[in-house]
Amino acid sequence: MGDRGKDRGIRNRARGNALPEIIMSERVLVTGAAGFIGFYVSKRFMERGDEVIGLDNLNDYYDVGLKKARLAQLEGRRGFRFVHTALEDRSGISGLFREGRFDKVINLAAQAGVRYSLVNPYAYVDSNLVGFINILEGCRHHHVKHLVFASSSSVYGANTKMPFSIHHNVDHPVSLYAATKKANELMAHTYSHLYKLPCTGLRFFTVYGPWGRPDMALFLFTKAILEDRPIDVYNYGKMQRDFTYIDDIVEGVIRVADKMPQANPEWSGDLPDPGTSPAPYRIYNIGNNNPVELMRFIEVLEDTLGKKAKKNLLPIQPGDVPATYADVDDLMRDVGFKPLTPIEEGIKRFVEWYKGYYRL
Repeated sequence: MGDRGKDRGIRNRARGNALPEIIMSERVLVTGAAGFIGFYVSKRFMERGDEVIGLDNLNDYYDVGLKKARLAQLEGRRGFRFVHTALEDRSGISGLFREGRFDKVINLAAQAGVRYSLVNPYAYVDSNLVGFINILEGCRHHHVKHLVFASSSSVYGANTKMPFSIHHNVDHPVSLYAATKKANELMAHTYSHLYKLPCTGLRFFTVYGPWGRPDMALFLFTKAILEDRPIDVYNYGKMQRDFTYIDDIVEGVIRVADKMPQANPEWSGDLPDPGTSPAPYRIYNIGNNNPVELMRFIEVLEDTLGKKAKKNLLPIQPGDVPATYADVDDLMRDVGFKPLTPIEEGIKRFVEWYKGYYRL
């Protein structure tokens, strides 16, 4: 376990019978553990010696088989237990917190997808709003040391000043998905202020990599090109995204989880800073800090696959934004890290995984 684990103490030895009692460094609840980011985050916590309780509802927003395949990589490992429930199940979440006595909570479960929020808005209310209040209440009543929760670059909405900074106001979301993520930030701040619950929100920028989501561009493009079908290229290709490789996202999550948010003693209500607070609350961007033209992204994928894409050029979709670009200065200053994986390497690793997973 190492000195770090010894310093934290062996305090999980006698914590009831509802959850397995394994002597570990910390007990961490990871919600969305069968999801793309949650899967990797769970692995990293276990690899360093923490005990992980992974929660997921295994919904059918995308291929449940892929979620179960991720989960199979986690189950059976020492230090992992899976809990199959939904965030909006108030009694289930309350019981889980009561029995679990978690040191940290990493809330990565949510109804994802900008375009799907135009079709099924209630799914976002149930999971992202009702579900999140259940997490906040669990953390409040059971003295969780640190809540880290997933926000999104989508909260920048109609903002056009680049790069996007946590110190900019984000009051003009352009999708319901973005509005729910902004609401999560506000809800967490309220609990941090009222109950001194340490909370850190992470705005993720276009995450990609092996085991990625099938509704994301890289997955969709790869599948279509290999099947000799055209790819849908929105805004006629005039898009920029701050594509961020999964390993960089996970490194940021782990480092931030270990960094307790502190109140900003210089915060002023006369000139309020959106990124900090007089409460123990922080927001960080986690992005590659290097926006890439969508056409360049497609070109790298074509080179990696050794096959040209047939492109179906379309107007921008409702809820989409033409560009994202993360300012990560605060992340670098506070935890000494910023994403660096180039798309050439990240896309190569994804394609290798895709071909292996689907036995191509």
